Amino acid sequence: MARFSMKALAGIALAGAALGSAHAAEVTLRYTHFWPSASRAHAEVFEAWGKSVEQASGGRIRVQLFPAQTLAKADGSYQATVNGVADVVSTAQGYTAGRFPLSQIVEFPGLGTTALQSGCILQSLYDKGMLEKEYADTKVLYMFTTGPGVLHTRDKSVPNPDALKGLRIRNPAAIAGQVLQKAGARNVSMPAPEAYESMQRGVIDGTAFPWEAMQVFRLNELAKHHTDVPIYSTIFVTAMNQRTYDRLPDDLKKVIDDHSGPEWQRRAAAVFDALDVEGRTAAQKAGNEIITVDNPMQDAAWGPVLKSVVDDYLAGLKKQRLPGAEVYAQAQALKASCPAMAN
Repeated sequence: MARFSMKALAGIALAGAALGSAHAAEVTLRYTHFWPSASRAHAEVFEAWGKSVEQASGGRIRVQLFPAQTLAKADGSYQATVNGVADVVSTAQGYTAGRFPLSQIVEFPGLGTTALQSGCILQSLYDKGMLEKEYADTKVLYMFTTGPGVLHTRDKSVPNPDALKGLRIRNPAAIAGQVLQKAGARNVSMPAPEAYESMQRGVIDGTAFPWEAMQVFRLNELAKHHTDVPIYSTIFVTAMNQRTYDRLPDDLKKVIDDHSGPEWQRRAAAVFDALDVEGRTAAQKAGNEIITVDNPMQDAAWGPVLKSVVDDYLAGLKKQRLPGAEVYAQAQALKASCPAMAN
C-alpha cells in the first residue's frame, strides 16, 4: 500500500511537472526602453503591451521589460535591438543621428499639435510605405510621438529667440537642435534621463522638452521659466529584432502583428497627451512663468526662425536625393485626417 502511494504520488508529481512545462513560455522577449519604471509610459504603454502579448499568446510568449536604460543606453538601444542584445525596443529616432532623416520630418514645428495627431501622421507615413526603407533592419511594431516640445529654462526668461543666445540648452532632436542653433543657443546633447542632474548642476541652462517629459523626469522642480512655443515633436519607434520575429511560429507572429500598428500608436498618444496636461498644470500651480506663443509659424519673432529650419532641412534632404518635399507634403495632407483629440 505504501509502495502504491509513493508511486501514485510520483505519478502525480510527474503529471504536474508536465502540466507546468506545457504552460511555460516558449519565447522570452527582452524589451528595452529609457523611461523610468515609475512612469506612466512604462506602466500604461510598454508594460501593458507586454501583458497583452503574454495573454494573447496563452503564456507562450514572456515579455521581460528593462526600463531606464538597464539593458541598453538610450542612444544605443535601437542598434542593440538590430544586433539582438534586445528583442524589442521603444526609443527616439533622434538618438541615432542621421539614420531616420525622412521620419524626422514629423518633428517639424507647426505640423502636429498633439501626440495623437503627430503620432497618427508618423504611423500613417510608415503604413503608406514612405518611411519603410529607414527601418529595413528591424520589424517595426508601431510609431508614436510626444506632443509639441517647448522651451524650459532654470533662471532666465525666454520671450523671443534672441533671449536664447549663449544659453546651454539640451538638444533633444535634429529639428530642435537647428532651431536652437539659429537662435544662438549652445546645443548640448544628452539622453533625457540625464537632463535633471545636468540642469541641477548647472551643466545646462534649460532644455527643449514636451510638458510630459518635464513631469516624467521631474524637471518642473528646477525650471522656473517656460516658453510655450512648439519648436518640434519627438518621434519614437517600437521595433523588434527581425531574426527574433522570423523565428516565431506563424501563430505567434500573428500575436505580434495584432499588437502592432495604429491601435498601439493611439494608446501611447493618450498617455503622452494626458501627461502634457499634467506637466503644464504642475508648472502653473508652482507659479512658474509661462509665456505662450500663439500661431508660432506666423509669429513675428519666432516664425522666421522656425520656417528657415524647415526650409534648410528639406534642402538638405534634396541634396541627398531623398524625397523630403514629397514626404512633407503628405504629412501636411495627413494633418487634416489625423485628429488632434480623441473622439
